[in-house]
Amino acid sequence: MPLGNDAAMRLRASSRICVIGSSGAGKSTYSQCLASSLNLTYVSLDKDVRWLPGWEERSRQEQRERLRDLAAGEAWVIDGSGSSSFDIRLPRTDLIIWLRLSRWKCLLGVAKRVTRYKGTVRPDMAEGCPEPLPDREFLSYIWNFERRFAPRIIQEIDRHGATIPVITLKSHGEMAHLLDLAGLPH
Repeated sequence: MPLGNDAAMRLRASSRICVIGSSGAGKSTYSQCLASSLNLTYVSLDKDVRWLPGWEERSRQEQRERLRDLAAGEAWVIDGSGSSSFDIRLPRTDLIIWLRLSRWKCLLGVAKRVTRYKGTVRPDMAEGCPEPLPDREFLSYIWNFERRFAPRIIQEIDRHGATIPVITLKSHGEMAHLLDLAGLPH
């Protein structure tokens, strides 16, 4: 869906929104802004579904059960790109917002996040999970996101949410512009 008045109207009319994109793109910050502005519940896959204190990962079954319960709600913004849970999220989703910023912008976003939260727990992360320095694997994930993971995301959207409108935002300017068009604060 092109960025414009139709996208803004769709955003304002949506009560269940998935925000996806690479790490560092600003999913959590943007999702929290949307949730607050639209009076929706904010759900973080990292904080609410995946992680326990001490960077212990919940079992896949428990993650899916938790997400199923959260997605059953009537009004939410869920941030997270894990396409393995699209079968749960997308059938309940009104709108997908895909933050497709350049790898450089995403790496800069992670650098800013680490600078701000290093050694402390950021607001969108589970308690007891302090922000670490990114390792090579994480940086490689960001660097290769478009080539390695975007095709799978597209495939899963086609499979589980082919009729759901997707608004693609490629810069922080476009992210702000959508909020402006929808008359939402930021």
